[in-house]
Amino acid sequence: MQKTASSSTLGPDGLDIAQSFFKPIQGASPPSPTSRSTKISVVGVGNVGMAIAQTILTQGLADEIALVDVNAEKLRGEMLDLQHAAAFLPRTKISASVDYSSTLASDLVIVTAGARQIPGESRLNLLQRNLALFSKMIPPLAAGSPETIMLIVSNPVDVLTYVAWKLSGFPSNRVIGSGTNLDSSRFRFLIADHLDLNAQDVQAYIIGEHGDSSVALWSSISVGGVPILSFLERQQIAYEKHTLEKIHREVVDGAYEVIRLKGYTSWAIGYSVASLARSILRDQRSIHPVSVLAKGFYGIDGDGVGEPFLSLPAQLGRSGVLGVTNIHLTEDEAKQLQESAKTILEVQSQLGI
Repeated sequence: MQKTASSSTLGPDGLDIAQSFFKPIQGASPPSPTSRSTKISVVGVGNVGMAIAQTILTQGLADEIALVDVNAEKLRGEMLDLQHAAAFLPRTKISASVDYSSTLASDLVIVTAGARQIPGESRLNLLQRNLALFSKMIPPLAAGSPETIMLIVSNPVDVLTYVAWKLSGFPSNRVIGSGTNLDSSRFRFLIADHLDLNAQDVQAYIIGEHGDSSVALWSSISVGGVPILSFLERQQIAYEKHTLEKIHREVVDGAYEVIRLKGYTSWAIGYSVASLARSILRDQRSIHPVSVLAKGFYGIDGDGVGEPFLSLPAQLGRSGVLGVTNIHLTEDEAKQLQESAKTILEVQSQLGI
């Protein structure tokens, strides 16, 4: 299934008007070849996938977006709904297909598809079903776009990023998980809200697992360039550790609260993933806490049994992960991060890949 054609033919007989609608000026040279267009594929058109696609469209990040899903009717409906907004958006070709061949030559492949947990189902069984799904999905995506960057959003994102890396055969810098990029945004919002300022003026990271064992880097939080904890100490302003832990807990529980209230999360993850797409495709070299191969960083050695993917502050550019930021961790933060890695490794070791 392809998009409704936005071509030069109109009417039942396919009248070609392109050549007669526009006339070249006298003495014009032949049209020069246009520069290569940017193509993004979004696999999975649920609430998360469509929020990502819609945000990418409104921000003009791609010349072409290919949507892929197994539900042909919903897929076509979503495609048409976006196409009908063409007059209000930057010019973008939108296609949709149940076939992975539509993703050929993508610059960025964003995977949001995944099995949903059945009531009473164990986490391991859910992971095994997702492994079976990824085993069918990742190899053709990788084969069709061998130079692409693969961005995994499906949960549990850290383990599934590892799975995608193994199944794709890509170098580790070209398989990235959305990780704690959104968690860190929630963190910055809560701190900014507490201090009554703009969240963009807050530098703060959540790293580690996208989940219960995530680590809040309190020691590296700065507001307007001022390290917040050292400032409080210099000013002899008392703060209690349980207050900090409460804010971290709000970050971890944030998605659950949104799901409880509206049934799913969508807009925030849409903006989060669009920010990653912008950093990658426009080679902005911005730093984002995303899920990367963490072995060899901050005392994480994989314990000799695996290669954990978890979120670290990473510089992103056109070739994917350009490097991991060498930020200072306190002894306690480093220990928490290593425990988070062990949690992920325990799950990965049961997958058999």
